[in-house]
Amino acid sequence: MSSGTCKTAILISGSGTNLQSFIDRVARGSMSIDLCGVFSNRPDAYGLTRARDAGVETKCIEHGRFDTREQFDRAVTAALAPWEPELIVLAGFMRILSPWFVRHYEGRILNIHPALLPRYPGLNTHERVLDAGDTHHGSTVHFVTEELDGGPRIVQGRIRVAPTTDPDDLMRRVQAIEHQIYPTAADWFGSGRIRMQDGATWLDGERLDEPVVLDFDL
Repeated sequence: MSSGTCKTAILISGSGTNLQSFIDRVARGSMSIDLCGVFSNRPDAYGLTRARDAGVETKCIEHGRFDTREQFDRAVTAALAPWEPELIVLAGFMRILSPWFVRHYEGRILNIHPALLPRYPGLNTHERVLDAGDTHHGSTVHFVTEELDGGPRIVQGRIRVAPTTDPDDLMRRVQAIEHQIYPTAADWFGSGRIRMQDGATWLDGERLDEPVVLDFDL
C-alpha cells in the first residue's frame, strides 16, 4: 500500500487506531511512505484485520514462544526482512525493545507516547497529568533509543486541559491528536526532512533542541 517510496513496517499489539490513521493517509495519496507490512505479537490484534482489509501484508509471531527479549526481536527482524523496511513505526506495540533491535534499526524507529515528553514517561500519563494540575497535555513522536521514552523528540501535539476533564476524555482527545501528528512525522522521515544524528533530531538540515509543537483545539 503506497503513496511514496519509503518502505515502512508498522508494529502493533492491539486495535490499531494509529495504524488506521496511516492506512487512511496513504490511501489518500498524501504520504511519502510505502506501507509494506504490519506485524503483531498477538494473533488476535484487531489491527491485523484493519491491515488485511486495506490489502496490506501481515505477519504475526507470539512473543511467549521465546525465552528472551532478544531472541524474539531477532525473530521479528527476520520476519520483517523480506519487506526491507527503511522505517519502523511502533503503533501500540506493547513490547520493550531489546538493545539489539534498537541498534539494528538505529535512527529508523519511531514511537509515539501520550505525554509531552520529557514529562511523564511510562504509564498512566493522563491520570498523572490531572493529578499534577497541568494546564496542557498531549503526545510526542520521537526516535527510539535504548532509553525508554527517551529518544530525540520530533513533534508534539498539545491541547489545553480543563479543570473538569476526566482521564477517559483526556485519552480520547490525545488519541485524536496522535492520529494527526504520527503520520505527519513518518511523512517527514519518508521525504527526507527528518533524521536522527548525533543523538538529536534534525529537521530540514537544522538541529532541533526542542520538538516542533502543534497546538490543537479539541
